[in-house]
Amino acid sequence: MSGDNVKVAVRVRPFNSREKAQNAKLIIGMDGTATTIKNPDEPNGEPRKFAFDYSYWSHDGYSEQEDGLLVPDGPKYADQGRVFEELGRGVLSNAWNGYNSCLFAYGQTGSGKSFSMVGYGCNKGIVPIFCNQLFVGIQQRQAEGSKTEYEVSFSMLEIYNEQVQDLLNPSSKRKGGLKVREHPKKGFQVEGLKHTAVQSYEEIEDRMEEGTRNRTVAATQMNATSSRAHTIVGITFTQKSINDAGQEMAKTAICNLVDLAGSERAESTGATGDRLKEGAAINQSLSSLGNCIAALADKSKGKRVKVPYRDSVLTKLLKNALGGNSKTIMIAALSPADINYEETLSTLRYADRAKQIKNVAVVNEDPTEKLIRELKEENQRLLEAIKQGGGLAALPPRDEDEEEERQHMTEEEKEALRKEMEEEMEARLKETEAEMAEMKKSWEEKLKQAQVSSILDTEKTKKEARKTQPHMFNLNVDSQLSAMIVHLLDEPSYRVGNNKAEATPDIILNGLSIMKEHAVISNKEGKIYIEKCSLEAKLLVNGEPVDEKLELDHNDRIMFGSNHLYVFQHPSLQAADPSKYQPVTYEMAQEEIAKRSGFDMSEKQNIEDKLLQQDMLDLLPAVEEANSISEELEKKVKFDVVMLSPQSRGLQHGRTEVFVRMRDVECDLEYTWDKDKFTRRKYLMQEMYQNYQEGEDWRLPDEKDPFTEPPDTEVLIGCAQIFLQSLAYMIETKDSVEITTYSSQGQGLLDVEIVPCNADGRELSEADDVFVEDPKNLIGKVVNFVIKIQGAMGIPTKYKDVHCRYRIFLDTKDNITEKVGGSISLDFKYRKYFNIMATSQLMDYLQSSALTIQVWGIQQTKSSARQSQKEDTDINQNSPSFTFQKAAYELRIGALRKQQEKLQTKMNQVKRMVEVAEQCSNERVQTSVIKQVMNAPTPKIAEMAIARIPLDKQEKEEKPQQSSAICVLV
Repeated sequence: MSGDNVKVAVRVRPFNSREKAQNAKLIIGMDGTATTIKNPDEPNGEPRKFAFDYSYWSHDGYSEQEDGLLVPDGPKYADQGRVFEELGRGVLSNAWNGYNSCLFAYGQTGSGKSFSMVGYGCNKGIVPIFCNQLFVGIQQRQAEGSKTEYEVSFSMLEIYNEQVQDLLNPSSKRKGGLKVREHPKKGFQVEGLKHTAVQSYEEIEDRMEEGTRNRTVAATQMNATSSRAHTIVGITFTQKSINDAGQEMAKTAICNLVDLAGSERAESTGATGDRLKEGAAINQSLSSLGNCIAALADKSKGKRVKVPYRDSVLTKLLKNALGGNSKTIMIAALSPADINYEETLSTLRYADRAKQIKNVAVVNEDPTEKLIRELKEENQRLLEAIKQGGGLAALPPRDEDEEEERQHMTEEEKEALRKEMEEEMEARLKETEAEMAEMKKSWEEKLKQAQVSSILDTEKTKKEARKTQPHMFNLNVDSQLSAMIVHLLDEPSYRVGNNKAEATPDIILNGLSIMKEHAVISNKEGKIYIEKCSLEAKLLVNGEPVDEKLELDHNDRIMFGSNHLYVFQHPSLQAADPSKYQPVTYEMAQEEIAKRSGFDMSEKQNIEDKLLQQDMLDLLPAVEEANSISEELEKKVKFDVVMLSPQSRGLQHGRTEVFVRMRDVECDLEYTWDKDKFTRRKYLMQEMYQNYQEGEDWRLPDEKDPFTEPPDTEVLIGCAQIFLQSLAYMIETKDSVEITTYSSQGQGLLDVEIVPCNADGRELSEADDVFVEDPKNLIGKVVNFVIKIQGAMGIPTKYKDVHCRYRIFLDTKDNITEKVGGSISLDFKYRKYFNIMATSQLMDYLQSSALTIQVWGIQQTKSSARQSQKEDTDINQNSPSFTFQKAAYELRIGALRKQQEKLQTKMNQVKRMVEVAEQCSNERVQTSVIKQVMNAPTPKIAEMAIARIPLDKQEKEEKPQQSSAICVLV
């Protein structure tokens, strides 16, 4: 069938342990094929509705059997079997009919993608059930006497940071990964990817486990985050038969089963202006996939748009699946929890666009002789093109977009493309030769070539031994990669270290903070002990540092170095007291490490606190990793997690967010990076460290080094806030407000004035009598005022080019002062006139908000700052009226005088309030009045509040039945 839309299914998982601990609320609803999502910030609002081909409810309504199988309690719950029958069965049917198929899973990390695709334990996912059913079908047809020859081959690759790695052939790993090239008929293919012949589901299972294990080892050694990698399992199914004309026909179907990387939340901080933003390609594939889906959705509506398949490796390999010869199914995995609302809504929108894409799938059936003849013709054409020196004429444009691009190319661009095509032709020539040789091999030869290695037999033996022997297995943030690396501990002693040790360790761990001789694990009469080999070795057990020899208990968590996390298991201890031991998760292990680091991991009720805690748990391991890389590469840079309130970021509203502080210890410089920027930088650090490990040139110039910032990077010194309530009454405000950092440390004082003025900009005073008793009286009139930032004192001299930024009311751009040099006393002499039409919105803003002024500057290194300070001192020594020390004393005296004046004014206002209350014989005063008096920015506003006391008494006498918050005057 042609013109099929991409079929889209969504599936919601149960709450995970973290969400249960945080008392997360359910925001997803499903009814038939419809899915709804409720905004937790709008509990009374209407849920958003989406319609898909399938909506699978797997949140609750199930029971777990003794063997771990999840079975439905009613018709609503969608188990693995139902998901396969409605999604996987179609892929299987397409394979038998000779259609290419693709099934890919999309969603944030931990949303349940891998459970749907792969499953765990006896809850098999779509991939293993598909593979099993394929061979069941083959065996049935062979039992019925079919003479068709069936061939199945298996491949498994990973895309990480725009590099392709063959998971079945780790020895093929090379710098930059495997090349992706485009075939004129088959589309994009991975050059040199290993396709292993298999003849049973058990062999596929072994190969899949082998690929996952290789992926785990690689991820651990290079400190890669598995949740940021895409995995593609390829099944090539060929049916060879003789047609009525006596020709051998080959019907080939390629099934790609894709587990995409986690689609994480885009931080609200927006673009960071990081110079290395384009250097890390870790997010490129998913953003490119989104662009392709959006373009294809527009194309399906008749719009003429270019689909950017070539922007990433992933979209190249999925080109057929998204808009070509393939029948495609997308399964979007949803988190049910309120704390993941933004990510889940983004996933639903993504899936909603994908369902508009149309594909045209055709049966891939041709005579074998024709296929070989076409390969020979292609081979000959390429040889002739190479002899003629390649050139653009040798390879015609691949599509309309490329043809248009060629017409507008410069000569330099054409020459670069010509060289690229020459390389591509040579590679394609080798590929066609290899393909011809492969087609000429018999199936028996292919099977013999793909004999299962002894490594798989060893792993099977380990599986059995784990049931009775003490051992430890790896723990990974991706549950599919946990327990893939197992070390049996049945011998008397095991030395743990890296591969650079003089004597090869019994357990080799490579990676961050692993020493040549790191630890020793000993087995004494069935009791297992662990101890460090040196004081410098990093070793934690259950989140606590190990300082002396320690006996291990069943389910203990062991952290070697910075990222080798293992769980120790002792079957005999578990058998003696089964109820004592609970299952161990990666989240549990990270939480206990976070507690040791001093973070509050107690249960949170507020959704903002839950999100903050989750972000912190996500960042802590990454920060530890970055510190370890910095230490090993001797970068003299330290990282730690900090929490910034919206006010400390210059915002009126918002939630507190997790940032990473980067400290250059050598130069005494400090920067704060948002989560997104830090994540990009960390991937570049990993790449740098990998080059270091492999003995390659890893050093980079400062402009490309992820551990550095340009010397002209502006940083936020601190924020100052001044309340705007006085302006609502047309009263001037003059104050020296403290500049504070995100950690509430003072950085000096900022002199700010907000003064009412007339339409000509002339400042008004009390003598002009513009005071209004009720701000509502201003509504409909123009409010004229000026904001003056006179200067600052006490800002550390290590900052230069100091300036202020602020936004007031509905401003969309920053108002910025002039930049002034690094001195303890700064003169901005800034003045700006505003005229705003008064509305109820403006009045509410003025009465309830504060103007946040951000102070920015450029840091200088210690030597530069000392020189700047020396120049300041030299200048001041020439002036008898000013010295550096005198300025510091004046600053302190001025601040104390201001504080004393404010306290005296407050005391006078309270005395006045008591006098009025006594005069009215009123022993009780409303707390709202007391608050207004205490917080009044001027005596006039305090008097207005005090004037309410006699009125309150009259109202109380008239309506004695009504009560209100009151305070007894003592």
